[in-house]
Amino acid sequence: MKIKIFKIMLLIFAATVIISCSPQKQENQRPNILYIMSDDHAYQAISAYGHGLNETPNIDRLAEQGAIFTRACVTNSICAPSRAVLLTGKHSFVNGKVDNMFPFDWDQSSFPKLMQANGYQTAMIGKIHLDGIPQGFDFSMVLPGQGEYYNPDFLINGERVRKEGYCTEIITETMLDWLKNKRDPNKPFCALYHQKAPHRNWLPAPKYVNLYDDITFDPPANFFDDYEGRGRAAKEQEMQIDGHAMWGHDFKLIVDPSGDSTGFMRDLNRMNPEQRANWMAAYESENQEFLAKKLQGKELAIWKFNRYIKDYLRTIKSVDDGVGEVLDYLEEAGLAENTIVIYTSDQGFYLGEHGWFDKRFMYEESFRTPLLMRYPKEIKAGTKIDKLVQNLDFAPTLLDYAGIEIPEDMQGESFRDLVAGKTGEWRDAVYYTYYEYPSVHMVKRHYGVATDRYKLMHFYYDIDEWEMYDLQTDPSEMKNIYNDPAYADVQKMMHERLAELRTKYGDSDENNQKFIQLYLDKIEQQQQAAAARKAAQK
Repeated sequence: MKIKIFKIMLLIFAATVIISCSPQKQENQRPNILYIMSDDHAYQAISAYGHGLNETPNIDRLAEQGAIFTRACVTNSICAPSRAVLLTGKHSFVNGKVDNMFPFDWDQSSFPKLMQANGYQTAMIGKIHLDGIPQGFDFSMVLPGQGEYYNPDFLINGERVRKEGYCTEIITETMLDWLKNKRDPNKPFCALYHQKAPHRNWLPAPKYVNLYDDITFDPPANFFDDYEGRGRAAKEQEMQIDGHAMWGHDFKLIVDPSGDSTGFMRDLNRMNPEQRANWMAAYESENQEFLAKKLQGKELAIWKFNRYIKDYLRTIKSVDDGVGEVLDYLEEAGLAENTIVIYTSDQGFYLGEHGWFDKRFMYEESFRTPLLMRYPKEIKAGTKIDKLVQNLDFAPTLLDYAGIEIPEDMQGESFRDLVAGKTGEWRDAVYYTYYEYPSVHMVKRHYGVATDRYKLMHFYYDIDEWEMYDLQTDPSEMKNIYNDPAYADVQKMMHERLAELRTKYGDSDENNQKFIQLYLDKIEQQQQAAAARKAAQK
């Protein structure tokens, strides 16, 4: 009898253990987070967005199995400030990183720090473009500054190490190694997997140097934009593919059409002999053929566009490969169901629209950014979100998923319920700022407000010009309607919305003047330091 009772008790205990380890228990586990960010990846170059430019089958998996955001946008379209907004959930003028020049204060609060303090194992692998050793991460391996495509240096927990190979592939391999071998499997993880690509100067991987050789791409309809009907900002920028891009750095010529050295040998010298031979075999015969043709006018402009867009898309192919490898691992390891995966970029990018490359402006191609997301437990496959979600919202959203209290001073909002279909309520306007001027590309300082249909921008400092666009009738933003009497009521409404958002977030003209003065003081200090170094060399 005692033996029978013992067996019954043993069976009850075993059943209790099985139940405690069942999927029902796992439903209550905190989710893992894999945040994937590339650099300057235009939404036009993700096939899920339907532009037909290239194929990104692995990134597209997130849209097919989760959600795609069609109006995601940024608060400040430039590399380092965008990343500071991601980490802090605060506008640039609040977190202090308004441009690429000023340092980022790692001592301030950030969502990785909060994750780490609340039991998450955290990692940052790839590009962050913020000086100093990243805080809030159990493991970090980051590129110093912009980093290099070939044989890059990394700061591994602060120690500089050079790694042989191609940057995108190294970052993916390190991410996989951390997921497979370096993390504690008993803790939820939050991993930031950040690629350098497709940032300028778009050096493709050895295996993709000939990709798209058999294709000639047509430039966008407004590639030869003359900026008629718009102000000085669009006319005075320095980011035209045919006009401002460089023969060596951007178009990969060793010698320019005038016979002068372009400086591209610096990039080639970074490669090992095998990499360099592979590169030369792919590019140099094409370069010589181009130089012999002596193209002019529109023919030259279209050649430049094709050299640019092919290299840009080639670098994206490696990014997409890496996303596929990591998604495959999550599925093989049984982690896919309980892992939130986000793919985005630090901002959008011009792929020939208005004749441009680069970003910075509040115009759509750089203001908008790709955003795709999968979390099977909450997000239905095939979800489409057309609300104005910003990079300001990542920090509070991820904290929300992790069950961590969102600090009151974070300015973004969690879009967890929005993407889960639990609510349709969301903000109807977003605020934007840009500060880095005068500087590379010469995009003037501006701030503005965007709604689902209209956009209002104020360019200031050395000009005082307003621009307004109706995205419904003019999605390419070719006609400034600010002074159009037919839009007088809209102009009044947009000024009111702008004032509301500036008050809400704590921005002002006084703020703008403060950052102008700090910027000019910094430039003066740099000039004085350069002059002192030059004098010391004499």
